[in-house]
Amino acid sequence: MKQADTVEPSPDEMLRPAPSGALGASWNLLRRQLQQVLAFASLIVLVAFFGVANPNFLTWSNMSGILLSTAVIGILALGTTFVIITAGIELSLGTGMTLAAVMTGVVLTSWGLPLLVGVVVGILTGALIGFINGFNVAVLKIPPFIATLAMMLIAQGLALVISGTAPIYFTDAPGFTDISLGSLIPGVQLPNAVLILFLLTAIAAVILSKSILGRYSFAIGSNEEAAGLSGINTGKWKIAIYTLSGCFMGIAGVVLAARLNSAQPSLGIGYELQAIAAVVIGGTSLQGGKGSIIGTLIGALIVGTVTNGLRIMSIPQEWQTVVIGLVILAAVYTDILRRRKQT
Repeated sequence: MKQADTVEPSPDEMLRPAPSGALGASWNLLRRQLQQVLAFASLIVLVAFFGVANPNFLTWSNMSGILLSTAVIGILALGTTFVIITAGIELSLGTGMTLAAVMTGVVLTSWGLPLLVGVVVGILTGALIGFINGFNVAVLKIPPFIATLAMMLIAQGLALVISGTAPIYFTDAPGFTDISLGSLIPGVQLPNAVLILFLLTAIAAVILSKSILGRYSFAIGSNEEAAGLSGINTGKWKIAIYTLSGCFMGIAGVVLAARLNSAQPSLGIGYELQAIAAVVIGGTSLQGGKGSIIGTLIGALIVGTVTNGLRIMSIPQEWQTVVIGLVILAAVYTDILRRRKQT
């Protein structure tokens, strides 16, 4: 009688999502999905809790508001997911986003160039910030925390200098606010910023699970030395990963500016913490080598839901910050426990 073959799944196959309805999913794959499932369950519990606490929470206008406020944090989080998977960190997200918004404002209002040019310049500004961060980390061997902390201060200063410390308003750029506040779906109050978030989520998921950049992100985060010995040019791919994160940063800057109809040069500090929180809550390990895009989206929705729910319950802003901090601690500690168990 012929014995059934047993094939050990390759690392690439382990990164792909399980087939729909598959009965023979391995325990390892289920364990990879556990944090994501728990995060989604937590989101459902939070929505139910705030819905019971205040019936206005479950209205469509409030739900749409949560999605709109989550869009910028979610876009930032999608990009930094790749960085954190490599065991890096990105602290210049908030101020880099602000600088991208300011550059968009300069191109559209001061230079009077077309809308598309302004959007492209904003995205390229973020990409340049990411490239410089990647170069400093990969080539100059500056620790990611220090490299991106320095860039955070540089971007903050440049945003203030270029704007003259004054907000830039897009009153002379017709159609710019439609990027965030318009709606492509007739009859549905779903802002374009939310559609952009969902579209970028799909793109990021494909890049992470199907592209060589995604596979190398996991390889570098799991064991950078082993990845280098196997022939991977880790420095080149780190620069590419940080640059990709910068592109998401630039897009977030354009979306935020369109939502506010202005580029606020003093805005940005704190966004990086919320984005990193969304990534960690979604199951991406700060130690690298593990993470998912869908988990990051769920994490961003959790951050947005908690913030909105506490606000609608009239909880003071300072206590909202305390709660977000506690949520981050819980998520990181859960990851530490899971790592210990696996070891």
